[in-house]
Amino acid sequence: MAELCRAISTVEQDLDLLRWQIRGMHPWPIIRMRVFHELTRRSGIHGAPHPVRRTPYDKAALVARHVAGVVTRNPFPGRYDALVVPHPRKPNGVEIYTDELRALLGDRALVLDSGINGVPLPGSKNLDFFTSAAGAVHRGAVDDRGAAEALEKLTGVRVPIGALLAREVPKHRRLRALYRALLKKHRIETVYVVVAYFHQHIVGAARDLGIRVVELQHGAISPFHLGYSYPGRPDVADQPDELWCFGSYWTDVADLPAGMRTKVTGAPFLPAPAPKTNRVVVLSQGTIGAELVRTAGAIAAQHPELEVLYRLHPSERPADYTIPSGVLLSTGGSTLDLLAAATYQVGVSTTALFEGMALGCRTAVADLPGHEYLEPAIAKGHALLLQDPAQLTEAPLCDDPGSYYAPSSIVGGAV
Repeated sequence: MAELCRAISTVEQDLDLLRWQIRGMHPWPIIRMRVFHELTRRSGIHGAPHPVRRTPYDKAALVARHVAGVVTRNPFPGRYDALVVPHPRKPNGVEIYTDELRALLGDRALVLDSGINGVPLPGSKNLDFFTSAAGAVHRGAVDDRGAAEALEKLTGVRVPIGALLAREVPKHRRLRALYRALLKKHRIETVYVVVAYFHQHIVGAARDLGIRVVELQHGAISPFHLGYSYPGRPDVADQPDELWCFGSYWTDVADLPAGMRTKVTGAPFLPAPAPKTNRVVVLSQGTIGAELVRTAGAIAAQHPELEVLYRLHPSERPADYTIPSGVLLSTGGSTLDLLAAATYQVGVSTTALFEGMALGCRTAVADLPGHEYLEPAIAKGHALLLQDPAQLTEAPLCDDPGSYYAPSSIVGGAV
């Protein structure tokens, strides 16, 4: 995976893609993460990171909700000082990344929560009808400045960059204008957003109006996460002003875009560690699950004295896997509570590995594509690169969990 990231960076620099413009828009940052996901999927390294599966009935119901939402969830009425864009994932109905912030802002905040890939928060608003419609009409492909050919020469994989541009750039332009009108109407002072690299139309609209944009960390950041990592810290269009991080480790683990400031605001959502059980939690990811479930089986065979749980990602289903003998499938409840009581955890690049470190788990990183995300933690001695299941009992405890997840400081006035 590191090689693929380097290939994208090489093409980006050789073709000067960060300064490239199409009708006043900078297209490369808009599609950069999508190019990476397509490249890893088409190369066979990863599957879809968070697959969304809908039946025809689901699709029809979604369209009906979009139409109804134009009236029932219209964000234009009223008056607000701040805009909050939460994460679509909500374990047990709670959106953990902005929960404390929303409580602090109260009625001052317009919460804009899409229902396209999740269940929106009660009382939230959205522009889902327009989001879906914005990408409905576009050309089949546009000139990609030679990016697809250059990337194929380095990787052997053809990514339809021209088609991505044809869909995403017009969509970005249309939505950017819509959100600019929304922000101007409410005279929004600060935009708080989770996963800014997939909401660049909102970030761009705010930057057009000189509005402060804060991104709240939602997952692992590394030199191989192309939503954040820009080697050399170049100027990048439509990026947040600030990135609020869980702990000090995340503030400099990757080269962020030029001008983006970081602040440690902590992680109020972690539970307290619990008494440990003789348990191993193997943390699945859709991108690498097929290989990881085999690792879980090998661990169970090597360590019959341990209870081995294979924990599905929220986007996965039990039918996705054939669970090996000696492994128990875990789907319900809270992953964090499960880790709080576990002695060992195993994964590849999921954020939950860092959460487990803070909760007192001994951490092993499976030697599978994506383990590069954990290289800095492995180098610090906070985790073990697991190349043989027999090594599991050598997995270390993290002696500096506060560097990953500090106490919350949002209530203290970070806003």
